[in-house]
Amino acid sequence: MSEKKTGVYLCSGCGIGEAVTMGALEKVVTGEFKKPVRTHACLCGDEGLALIKADLDADTVNQVVIGACSPRTMADRFRFNGTQVLRANLREQVAWSQPAGHEDTVMLAEDNIRMSLAEAKKTNLPAPRTEGPFSKRIMVVGGGVSGLTAAREASKAGHDVLLVERSPALGGNAAKWSKRMPHRPPYRDAQPNDMAALVAEVGGDKRISVKTGCTVAKTSGMPGKFEVELSNGDTESVGAIVVATGWRPYDAGKLGHLGYGVSPDVVTNVDMETMLAAGKVARKSDGKAPEVVLFVQCAGSRDPDHLPYCSSVCCGASLKQALQLREANPKTMVYIVYEEMRTPGVAEEFYRSAQTAGVIFVKGKVKSVDKSLTVVVDDALLQQEVPMSGIDMVVLATGMVPNSTNIEAPTGDFTDEQLVLLHNDVNPLSPFPVAGYTGETPEPLPAPPDVLPEGAPILNLQYRQGPHIPMLADGFADSHYICFPYETRRTGIYTCGPVRRPMDMAESAEDATGAVMKAIQAVHNAAQGSALHPRAGDLSLPNIGLNQCTKCKRCTVECPFGAIQELDDGYPQVNDTRCRRCGTCMGACPVRTISFANYSVDMLGDMIKSVNIPDEFDEKPRVLILACENDAYPALDMAGIARTQYSAFVRVIPVRCLGSVSLLLVSDALSSGYDGVMLLGCKPGDDYQCHFVKGSAIAKERLSKITETLKSMALDSGRVKQEDAAITDSDRLPKLIDRFVAELDEYGPSPFKGF
Repeated sequence: MSEKKTGVYLCSGCGIGEAVTMGALEKVVTGEFKKPVRTHACLCGDEGLALIKADLDADTVNQVVIGACSPRTMADRFRFNGTQVLRANLREQVAWSQPAGHEDTVMLAEDNIRMSLAEAKKTNLPAPRTEGPFSKRIMVVGGGVSGLTAAREASKAGHDVLLVERSPALGGNAAKWSKRMPHRPPYRDAQPNDMAALVAEVGGDKRISVKTGCTVAKTSGMPGKFEVELSNGDTESVGAIVVATGWRPYDAGKLGHLGYGVSPDVVTNVDMETMLAAGKVARKSDGKAPEVVLFVQCAGSRDPDHLPYCSSVCCGASLKQALQLREANPKTMVYIVYEEMRTPGVAEEFYRSAQTAGVIFVKGKVKSVDKSLTVVVDDALLQQEVPMSGIDMVVLATGMVPNSTNIEAPTGDFTDEQLVLLHNDVNPLSPFPVAGYTGETPEPLPAPPDVLPEGAPILNLQYRQGPHIPMLADGFADSHYICFPYETRRTGIYTCGPVRRPMDMAESAEDATGAVMKAIQAVHNAAQGSALHPRAGDLSLPNIGLNQCTKCKRCTVECPFGAIQELDDGYPQVNDTRCRRCGTCMGACPVRTISFANYSVDMLGDMIKSVNIPDEFDEKPRVLILACENDAYPALDMAGIARTQYSAFVRVIPVRCLGSVSLLLVSDALSSGYDGVMLLGCKPGDDYQCHFVKGSAIAKERLSKITETLKSMALDSGRVKQEDAAITDSDRLPKLIDRFVAELDEYGPSPFKGF
C-alpha cells in the first residue's frame, strides 16, 4: 500500500467562517497533525473542487479530509474516484447548532477536525473481494401471482429465472378465483381473472425455467453463489432468491363457535369462491341455491385465540362475492356482518358499489352460529345481542396464514444450539431475544425454545442459525417494515406477496416487482464486491485476526445476517456477500481482532482519544456521543438545519450501528476523562427500527452488563446511557442531550481527568 498523503480542505461558507476562527482550525491541522491545509469559501463549488482535484492530479494528496458540511450531504460532489474522502462536520453540528464566535463553538470545531484526522490515520480505502464466478440468475420459489410476476419481471430485466413450484401446476390460489377484485379504473366492479394469461406468458418465456411438483431440498452459499438442490435431484446455481410462497386459509375447523362443522351450510370464503368459479352456488345440505346469505367478517381474525392480525383482503373478497351473488340473482338477500369494513385504497369505490347493489351491512360481531343457522350478532348500533334467523348459508371470511414453512412436510430435527439460534430468528412468541455475550468467557446458551415453526423450511438454508427464513411473531417473513420492506435477515433472499403480509392480487404483483428489483441489485452488488442496503456500495469486509481469535463464537452468534460461520477447526469464516457491513461482529469480539479496512475499534478509539479534554478546573465537561449513522446522526444534522442549539460539550462520532460498539470503547472513553457516554441508536423490540435488525438491542444487552465495570472504576452508572433515536427526532434529541449533560453536572467532573 502506498504512503498516505493526507490533504485537509476547510470550507468557510454556509456560516462556518462566521461561527469559528478558520485560522484556529488551520493551526490544529498544521501544528498538531503536520498536514497541509487549504481553506476556501465554497468548497463544493467548481472552483473549490478544482482545488482538490489539482492536488490529487499532482499526486501531492491521495487521501482527502474535508471540513465542511455533514458527510450526509454533497457526497456526489466530494466523490473522487480511487480516493478516500473523510468528512468533518463543521456546518450542521457546529456552525448551525452553536452560538457563533463562542470559545466552546471553536473548541468543538477543532475537536471535530482532530477526530477526522485521527480517523484518517487509522483507516484505508477498502479493496473489493470479487472471487467469481458469480451467477446473475434469479430463483423464484412459488408459482402464484407473486411468483409468476416476479419471474416475468426478472426476465424482462434480462435475467434468467428458475421458478420452483411445489404443486403440479402454476397459478396458486389466485388461479382458482372466479373473478378478481378491481385493479383498474373505475375500481367499482369485479374484473375477469387474468391468471391464465400470466401462466401462459411465463410458461412460454425462454428465459424462465419452470420446475413444478418440486421443492427446495437444500440452499447453501451466498448472494451470487447460491447452490440449490431441488427435490427432483437437480442442482442449480443462482445469484439471488425471491420467496413468493403465498398463503393458505386459516383452519376453519377451529371456528366451531361460528358454526363450521356444526352445519354443512356454514362454509368458508374459499368454499364460496370455488362455487362461484364452478358457476353454481348451492347449499351442501340440499343442493338448493341459497336465498339469504350472511357473511361473517373477521372469522378468527383479530382474535388473540386465533389470528391476532387483520388479513386486510377479507373485506374486499366478501364484497366481491356478495356482488357476484346479487348479479347472479338480484333476489338473493346478502348480509355482511362486520366489526370494521376495511377497504384500503381504491377498494373504497368497491364498497360503494356493494352498497348501491343492495348488500345489507350490519356493524357488529357474530357471537355464535347454531345448527339451524341462527346467527347471534352483538349489534354495535343497537348495543345488544340480536338473533338473525332465516339464513340459508353462512360464509366465514377466514384470514390469510402465510406459507412461511412447507406445512405439508414435517418439522426437522435440530441440535440444542441450533434450536437456540433458530429461536433468535424464528420465534412465534418473542421475535428478538439477544444472546448477551459480553464477558471474557462466553456465557452458556439459554435453554432451547418450546415453540418452533410448524412444518419444514422453504429453502432448507445451510446456515449456522438454522434452515428457516427469519419470521415475525405471526409467521410472516421478517422485514424492516419502514425502510426495506422485502428484506429478510438472509442477504440476497427476499420475500414478497402474502408470505410477507396479507395482500390482494394487485398488491402482490406490485410487491413481487419490488422484490425482484432488490434481487437484481443483490446479484450486481455481489459481482462488484459491494454491500447492499443500507451501506450500499461499501467495499469493506470484516478482517478476522485468527492469531488472536479465541473461538468464542460471539461473532457468529450475534451476526444478524448469518454472514459468519465456523470452520471445522472452530475458527470463524466470513461469507463475503452475505455481510451487510454493520460491524456487529466487531463490537462482539472481546479481543478486538475483528476490523474493517475503513472501520475498526482501533480507529474509533483513536478518534475518542483525539479530543482535547479540559481539566477539572475549566468547568468544561466532555460528553461522548456514539450515534447511529442511519438515524441519530442525521437527526442531529436536522436539528442543526433547524438552528436548534444544544450543549457544545458533546463530541459526536457516527457509528455504523450500535451493535458495532464494543463496551471496551465505553470504558476507554471514561478512562480518558470523558464525563459521560451516550449511545444513540434505533428502537429495538418487536417493531424494531434498526437497519441492521437487532444491533441496538444487542447494544442494550451489552450495556446492561457495564454496571460492574463502572463500579470498579468508582464511577456512577448514570454516566453511561443509551437512548432510542429515530431519524424524526431532530427536536427531541437536543433536549435529551442537554438533560444528560445537566445530570452529569450533578455527578461532578470525571476523576480520570488529567490521567
